[in-house]
Amino acid sequence: MRIKRSMTCGFPYLRPGMRVGLLGGSFDPPHRGHVQISLAALRRFNLDRMLWLVSPGNPLKSRAPATLERRVAAAREMMQHPRIEISDIEARLGTRYTAETLRHLRARYPGVRFVWLMGADNLTHFHRWKDWREILETVPVGVLARPGDRISARLSPAAKIYGQYRLKSSQSHLLAGAETPAWCFLNVPMVDTSSTEIRARGDWSAT
Repeated sequence: MRIKRSMTCGFPYLRPGMRVGLLGGSFDPPHRGHVQISLAALRRFNLDRMLWLVSPGNPLKSRAPATLERRVAAAREMMQHPRIEISDIEARLGTRYTAETLRHLRARYPGVRFVWLMGADNLTHFHRWKDWREILETVPVGVLARPGDRISARLSPAAKIYGQYRLKSSQSHLLAGAETPAWCFLNVPMVDTSSTEIRARGDWSAT
């Protein structure tokens, strides 16, 4: 059955050979930092498309996020770009962990070159993610630095264990086509804000 392009079904149409970045998170709420990461990743990693994977919830966080519908709507309002789409794929697949989501996506989209994207703050505790080694062994990973997270990320267990597989920033355009394991750390100008700060100001609530 042909997959429809409309994001109302949750599954975009992706052709074999496409280089597709995946930016996962709760987006509770989405903010300009997410936008800046995405635009930098499209350019520096030479991606054809990008998907924001708005998760039902983060297994590492005890606090429940705002409803999925509200976060998806806010993300669509925040990120309007012809090559970046907002998706609730994880909710539709019923997956809870990134490695599990990636297994489903690789099976659904054979031939698509997925790249997992994350901020440097996530690299710091990446070794706590379920099946984190599997993620690095099966898809290239692009790490984008956020203010204050660069040193701790580079000294993280994951960065040390997989240090020999790190591409130089000057090779970032090769990441999507690289043989795994492969990852690249980029220092990019970023907005110094976070979802936590926005919630603390009272500009966003779970209701």
